[in-house]
Amino acid sequence: MTSKIRYGVVGTGMMGVEHLRNIALLPDAEVVAIVDPVATSLGWAREALGQRAGAVESFADVATFARAAQVDAIVVASPNHTHRAVLEPLFGMDAAILCEKPLATTLADARWIVERAAAHPRPFWTGMEYRFMPPAAAFIEQVHAGRVGTLRMLSIREHRFPFLSKVGDWNRFARNTGGTMVEKCCHFFDLMRLIIGSEPVRIYCSGATDVNHLDELYDGKRPDIIDNSFTTVDFANGVRAMLDLSMFADGAEHQEEMSATGDKARLDVLIPPGELVFSPRVGFRGEKRIERTHVAIDPVARAAGSHEGASFFQHLAFTHAIRGEGTVQVTALDGLRAVQMGVAAEISAREHRVVEMAEVSDER
Repeated sequence: MTSKIRYGVVGTGMMGVEHLRNIALLPDAEVVAIVDPVATSLGWAREALGQRAGAVESFADVATFARAAQVDAIVVASPNHTHRAVLEPLFGMDAAILCEKPLATTLADARWIVERAAAHPRPFWTGMEYRFMPPAAAFIEQVHAGRVGTLRMLSIREHRFPFLSKVGDWNRFARNTGGTMVEKCCHFFDLMRLIIGSEPVRIYCSGATDVNHLDELYDGKRPDIIDNSFTTVDFANGVRAMLDLSMFADGAEHQEEMSATGDKARLDVLIPPGELVFSPRVGFRGEKRIERTHVAIDPVARAAGSHEGASFFQHLAFTHAIRGEGTVQVTALDGLRAVQMGVAAEISAREHRVVEMAEVSDER
């Protein structure tokens, strides 16, 4: 490897551009190649690259990139349903790979990626930015350190804006995204597994499309992506988790909230304020002893994306893995597990029933 990690970015739409901006902040890293079949998207990438754009190779297809580019690391930020096809030639390159979430839109494709990643000689990382938001990371660290005692309940809420417009409006249909519970909620299912330290046993999801995209038609077809849901998950170690999602609550004060309740206390994190709220048990009518702390986020990292600085800190950890100075923190198997939970939730919402995780297990 050269002294600088040479990056290629495949897919230069909204998320690809966020990766470009964050790679520019990394010490000893540079983007040397960009790939996208859409000229407009390549134009967004060149704009983000600024003065360096002239020194960066552009490719219209991933096969040509795989044959010609000289890179040490690759970021895959193409549409969800393209990941398997995009990764196929990339696994033949001698480069580390960061593939954006969700790992794939189907269980078959996700399992294929896990198998190929296991045989790949360089690090493979599934992009799960939410783990790396500084307030979320501090929350996870404190739960793991036992601050709430023995964890019994985990609640996650995301109340936010509707899905944004993407190139070709690919994100309006579940056949391209895997469905909202895969595309959006894989983040939260990944967080549940990470925080709880166990595997899910069963999932019940009640969700529907009630507000967003109802007046939109694409080739005569209306979008079929869930815009709100409640999901409960039973884990093997007895912990219960809940996800409360609304994609039409953009006026909410906090976009994300997480609450971990144990036998000794409750800990909340509020994002974007970055507040941690610790509430120990005080007994019936006992005086509350709430402690509030603020987790600062580097303003430069925050300004480089839309994930509260998480993209930068994820890339920093990824570079450590590339250089052999750290481990892969989000594996392809982690990506598969999040997709399995999302698929189970989609089935549950569609069929109005509890789904046992055995129904979407690796053996099926």
